[in-house]
Amino acid sequence: MSQQNGVDSGDGHELAGAPDGFERLWTPYRMAYIESGDTRAASACPFCVAPSLNDEDALIVHRGRNAFVILNLYPYNSGHMLVCPYRHVADYTDLTTDERIEVGELTAEAMRVERLVAAPHGFNLGMNQGAIAGAGIAGHLHQHVVPRWGGDANFFPIIAQTKAIPELLGAARSKLAAAWPRPQTTGETETT
Repeated sequence: MSQQNGVDSGDGHELAGAPDGFERLWTPYRMAYIESGDTRAASACPFCVAPSLNDEDALIVHRGRNAFVILNLYPYNSGHMLVCPYRHVADYTDLTTDERIEVGELTAEAMRVERLVAAPHGFNLGMNQGAIAGAGIAGHLHQHVVPRWGGDANFFPIIAQTKAIPELLGAARSKLAAAWPRPQTTGETETT
């Protein structure tokens, strides 16, 4: 093992958390969720089951033609939504053109609705492709829409292995669903 700037640089473990020019949010509490993937794989896909339930029970915010928006059952923040195709498909490249377009449109609409409901300062958007990339449900593609506020990260997850979510999932779903624009009926014209 060698020393560099007074820090032992053997296997790198002693460098975890050391300042290096990057700001990282260490979330070791998420490993239990990631590592439980093998037990979840044997059960029914929650994204395939959800559309067969009523919106309140499934936490569905909006249903589209090819995709739907649902609250994350294990949110990073209040209002953390997932955009999922109805079809059970694991990889972004396996989406049809219509599915890909609608996932994109619903992602943008989810951001607009979240801004109306909770005025976040920013968003994290992303898809984890495969279990090795951190996908909790690797078999069914889903786009994360995570609202962020200045100061929304605190010491709870690191010290107490607890994430403080200030709003119940049902309450968040109700507010987001109520703010989602309603589809136009036949004969209506769009106004901007």
